[in-house]
Amino acid sequence: MNTYTAVIKQEDDWWIGWIEEVPGVNCQEATRDELLETLRITLAEALEFNRKDARPAR
Repeated sequence: MNTYTAVIKQEDDWWIGWIEEVPGVNCQEATRDELLETLRITLAEALEFNRKDARPAR
């Protein structure tokens, strides 16, 4: 199991965040809890996409 770093901030009425180690994983939600869940989902999707993309290169 890997560990990833989520950076989260509140800007006005929105929570924004991204995963430091994986470019392109960034989200925006109305609540902190929604943001964390969306980051988890987006990170999982990005990792799966990267795995599928890397497999043919073996």
